[in-house]
Amino acid sequence: MKLGFHDFEFEISDAFFEDLEYSIIHSGSVHVDLKLEKKEIMLLADFSFSGKVFTSCDRCNDPIEVPVSGEYRYIYKFGTGESDDESLIIISPDAFELDVREQIYEMITVSLPARCVHPEGECNPEVLEVLKQYELTEDELPEDDDEDTEWDDPEDEGDDDPDTDPDDNIDPRWSILKNLN
Repeated sequence: MKLGFHDFEFEISDAFFEDLEYSIIHSGSVHVDLKLEKKEIMLLADFSFSGKVFTSCDRCNDPIEVPVSGEYRYIYKFGTGESDDESLIIISPDAFELDVREQIYEMITVSLPARCVHPEGECNPEVLEVLKQYELTEDELPEDDDEDTEWDDPEDEGDDDPDTDPDDNIDPRWSILKNLN
């Protein structure tokens, strides 16, 4: 590939997601544009994509269509070693092929909403009936009893007793440091 800009287009289909063993996306149709700029020691990759994918509804687990779109930039740097930056990918200097499948899947997955649910009334009614059996009503909720709370603040212990020294509960390693000035 010569130095300069190169444009690529990908049509992501069901086969792409079927090849991924643990994909949360079942199928979809996504158009990806890749503008790749080759420089001496790196490649700058600007991805943009839009389309729709099918994943599971978080409420009823039936398939749900979710629109996806976004733009991401990755930097592929020639070298050895590893990168801590998720947008910087180190590739071998003698690599002659660039596999972008992982980055495309990651971009699409990250663009999914935090919670994918059908609009009200469109979830599987059989599953909703089963969920209703396990729903708690206001009467069944446990009462808040502040006196028996197990989550008391440990610093509050001993405040009721004036004879208790607050330093009794301090780790001895910290009490030695307390005396340093």
